Amino acid sequence: MLQQTPVVRVEPAWRAWLERWPTPADLAAASTADVLRAWDRLGYPRRALRLQECARALVERHGGAVPDDETALRALPGVGEYTAAAVRAFAFGRRSVVVDTNVRRVLARAVGGVALPAPHPTAAERATATAVVPADDAEAAAWAAASMELGALVCTARSPRCGECPVRDLCAWRRAGFPDDEHAHRRRTQAWHGTDRQCRGRILAVLRAAHAPVAHEELDGAGTDDAQVERCLGSLVVDGLVARRPDGRYALPTG
Repeated sequence: MLQQTPVVRVEPAWRAWLERWPTPADLAAASTADVLRAWDRLGYPRRALRLQECARALVERHGGAVPDDETALRALPGVGEYTAAAVRAFAFGRRSVVVDTNVRRVLARAVGGVALPAPHPTAAERATATAVVPADDAEAAAWAAASMELGALVCTARSPRCGECPVRDLCAWRRAGFPDDEHAHRRRTQAWHGTDRQCRGRILAVLRAAHAPVAHEELDGAGTDDAQVERCLGSLVVDGLVARRPDGRYALPTG
């Protein structure tokens, strides 16, 4: 839920989610439509489907328990390198290399001496992140949490609070005189208004609120034109987020 979504939006949804489905078995048995409604407007709704697929895999492969082995974690639907490392560190207190946007920024500044990391992770970044993680499990888990918090609260992207930073005397970026972002020209702000992402979100909002399948014409205002609505409906059906009924109406999948 936290991937690319602010904590302030995630926390109430997360609490409600765990109250409703406290175990993987509970989520595995839920209706997919209910899962998508509970996900509401968190964004990237395919993550909700992956969560339910993951819960079902946990029930089938691991007796409903989450494994602490990174290879087993990465074999689960929707779980990649970052998520597997984070679960291993934060759920089990085990050593792993947890690298999110905040950690990348901290290491870029403190170790690399640059304002911000490259737009996409590099092998050199991975090597640096691996090298600084303590060998001890408990210390490594604490490091993972501390480095993420440092980037989220102090070493922020736009207004870093360098005077309050606990590692300011070790920071290579500070010693270099705070050089500007050398990758600024490669960064692009993602558009939203008028995009297919916005149209897909509007379609899903209508279907979440509906108590019965929705006719195509009820979705016409979701996009900039009919072609966009048709394209987005098609992609939502392919992604498993929307079901097309035999009568041509649309609804959330029952799962």
